[in-house]
Formats: sequence, C-alpha cells, structure tokens
Amino acid sequence: MTRPVSSEEYDTIVYDLDGTLVELAVDWEAARRDVANVLRARNLQIEDSMDLWNLLDVAATDGYSETVETKLAAHEREGAWSARRLPLADELPHDVPVGVCSLNCEDACRIALERHGLERHVDAIVGRDTEPARKPEPAPLLAVIEALDGSPADSLFVGDSETDAIAAERAGVDFRWVRERREME
Repeated sequence: MTRPVSSEEYDTIVYDLDGTLVELAVDWEAARRDVANVLRARNLQIEDSMDLWNLLDVAATDGYSETVETKLAAHEREGAWSARRLPLADELPHDVPVGVCSLNCEDACRIALERHGLERHVDAIVGRDTEPARKPEPAPLLAVIEALDGSPADSLFVGDSETDAIAAERAGVDFRWVRERREME
C-alpha cells in the first residue's frame, strides 16, 4: 500500500487523473485521427504529424473548439467506463480536501472516479473543458486549489507528466511524480 501524503505537510492535495489515479481505456491515436478528420472536413490544412494537442490548438485558433471537443470528449467518456484503477488511488481518502486537475474532459474524470468509488474522496474537479486554459498553464490547477479553499503554497500536485510538473511550477505548488509516490510503498 502507498504511504499517504501527510496532512501536516499540505492543506490540499490535487491529483492528475489519467496515468495517476486511473488509466483511461482510450485509443489516443484513433482520437487524434477523429479530431484531425473533423478539422480536415472544415478545409483546414492538417499534417499527419500533428499530435492531439497541436490539433486542439488549431481548432481553438480557427473557431472549431466546440466541435473538436465533442469528438474528443466522446472518446474519453467511453474510455472512462473501462478505466483501470491505478495503485496510487489507494492513497485516498485524505484528511484534507482533495481535487483532480486533468487534461481529460471533466465528465470523463467524473465517470472514471465514480466507476472506482473514488468520487466520494474528491472535493473538486477541473477538466480540460472546465477552464479556458489547459495544463501546463497554471489556471486549471489554481482553479482546483481555489475550489478547495486552499492556497498554492500549502498544496501538493501529484502527476505523471512533464505538463503536470510545469503547471505546478508555474502555479507555485509543490509537485510529486507518481513514480516517486509509488517508490514510497
């Protein structure tokens, strides 16, 4: 079992979702192709080498965010129903407020948390579609901390990606890698 984060160290704890608490069963390449096809159907020049995040940026620039978001969120919601619980989820519950800050849509976060009985341990969720900015911008992480009535200086963000680490640094929040948490087992 994973050693819990001490509430004496932090007043709030925020987790990334996919790759941290659960693993969504999403074929990300299929999702990327579907998003690219939506943009191509609108006569936008899309290169095969563009990753999903580049495609989302193109969609935002050209006014197609809502259409693309609908397609991507469908993949994520479907994958949330089959999400696999990861060992770090065993840290929950904590005796301090807990949040989730994810690049996945908020609905997929809620589905995955509920599927594994984790929703009762999470007090606030900010997904990709909750805030106008997305990680690594600090705004989504700060929004979760604010919803938890916390402060960045007294919060911890646990994640699995460089995007998570950068968001924490930009927000002035302590960060721990999932692999570091797992090494404490």
